[in-house]
Amino acid sequence: MTACELCGEETDGRYLCERHAVQLAKRLDDLPVLYTEVGQCLVPRRYGWGEIVATKGAAGPRSPLDEDVLDTVNVTRAAEVIRLWRVDVQRERWPRHGAPAPAPLATDCRWLSMELDWIVQHYPGAGDLAREVRELELQARTIVGDPAPRPQRLGTCVAVDGEGVVCGAVISRLPGQTRLTCRWCSYTYESERDLLLLLHFQPKELA
Repeated sequence: MTACELCGEETDGRYLCERHAVQLAKRLDDLPVLYTEVGQCLVPRRYGWGEIVATKGAAGPRSPLDEDVLDTVNVTRAAEVIRLWRVDVQRERWPRHGAPAPAPLATDCRWLSMELDWIVQHYPGAGDLAREVRELELQARTIVGDPAPRPQRLGTCVAVDGEGVVCGAVISRLPGQTRLTCRWCSYTYESERDLLLLLHFQPKELA
């Protein structure tokens, strides 16, 4: 019999019990949203579509950012940590495959989520993965608060590719967010005109 690496509960051969496997899946799903909000908290923002967010001010004695926080809690570090876990899981799962191509945090989190059944069953580092993902979540929550910010769904992406095909991926934003990037096609909506076009071209049943 094998015990859960987090709580010691018997798991019949699995590295994580069902409760902790579910928690890990939820945290992987939440991390990209949390760290998008971390970025919003670390940069002084103005409210309203079409307004410029100033990230560089005149020289002065104080930085507009909390540099101590920036050094330890930011999307770049989170992405690096999750990337290392994805590389290691893929190496164990498919040892003949090369390292995965560079990808954003959301993509790597989604990949790990899709492999979670195998991870829980066969990956000896499952417990350490769960602990580190939890630590990343806790660090983000020290900035954004609790519960996690909830994205507002705006509709589906209306960007058109070179062949005239509409993307159609879901577009959402966090409270106060003024620059939206489609996670699927990477098109960016960053002005009031962009938002109005996004809303105008929504399918009638979604508008």
